[in-house]
Amino acid sequence: MTTALDAGQKADLPPPAATVGVIGWLRENLFSSWFNALLTLFALWILYLSIPPLIQWALIDAIWTGSEAQDCKLPDGSRKEGACWIYIKAWIGGYAYGLYPYDLRWRVDLAAVLVIVMFAPLAIKRLPYKTVYGVAVILLYPVVAYMMFSGFVEFPPGAPEASTHPWRVVPTDKWGGLALTLLIASVGIIASLPLGILLALGRRSAMPIVSTFSVLFIELWRGVPLITVLFMSSVMLPLFLPEGVNFDKLLRALIGVTLFSAAYMAEVVRGGLQAIPKGQYEAAQALGLNYAKMMALIVLPQALRYVIPSIVNTFIGLFKDTTLVAIIGMFDLLGAIQLGNADPKWLGFAIEGYAFAALLYFVFCFSMSRYSLRLERKLHTGHKKT
Repeated sequence: MTTALDAGQKADLPPPAATVGVIGWLRENLFSSWFNALLTLFALWILYLSIPPLIQWALIDAIWTGSEAQDCKLPDGSRKEGACWIYIKAWIGGYAYGLYPYDLRWRVDLAAVLVIVMFAPLAIKRLPYKTVYGVAVILLYPVVAYMMFSGFVEFPPGAPEASTHPWRVVPTDKWGGLALTLLIASVGIIASLPLGILLALGRRSAMPIVSTFSVLFIELWRGVPLITVLFMSSVMLPLFLPEGVNFDKLLRALIGVTLFSAAYMAEVVRGGLQAIPKGQYEAAQALGLNYAKMMALIVLPQALRYVIPSIVNTFIGLFKDTTLVAIIGMFDLLGAIQLGNADPKWLGFAIEGYAFAALLYFVFCFSMSRYSLRLERKLHTGHKKT
């Protein structure tokens, strides 16, 4: 005998199979309307045309063994259909170090190890005096990097010691490859963030001189492309310096990249400051905090949490913009790739070089993006896990 359901009571029935699981996800996200279904089918068609040939070229038909360009060519001299990855293996040292002297490349490796050792303790959650240590590491990083890259002693050209002394100076025009890309990007990232914070605070300052200077600085550097900044710093700046005064080309590039990135970072931080409710400022003032403590302890931590995605996005853009140093004759990663493509022994394999560069840039940029997501979840910024 069945019992009638009470008023408001519903039968405990499972949801329709077409609304849950994989089928439900497909219907909701890919086939929710006829237009979305058409776009989905078009995208699948594009993937069908592009992915199988790419896998065939990059993996199945690729040449993985050998040491010479002839291993990737047919008897008639034309290249084989698959990717010639032995070209990357032959030029991997150039991609990593550029024109840096072969017998001194260990210094670059040592610099990388020292930097990792310096920054590794910051990953410890309960590190005593973590903030002080972090500031010290940031200040020492450029010094350590420069000393490891360049050396300590400079000998005149042709001196016997120049070929035997392990710490002789290597001119910056010999620096290059991935090492130079990481150096420019890391220095720009580390230096532009605090400078951008100061500019953002200056733009919101009640003091007219400070505010006007910050606005002019930000708008000036945001109003010109980075390639123009690098060109001016390398070619035009020496013309305005007194006779006998000169700055290293790499140093000029680092300053230009830092100032350019700081202008964009200032606007990102300013957006975070404007998102802080006015009550936070009033509460800090009610506690008797002065301006410096209010910003350092109350306002800035909240503002920076809000703009983590924008900050990382600026860092990613800066990392990719390092390729523009080629305009001033510096061989970064992309410049090293182009240098390898011009090697008479390996003519005709440029696509492998650019594919390898694209892969490296993707790995670094994707890593920064995922770290940003992890940091947002850790700080509880309301980010939805993806």
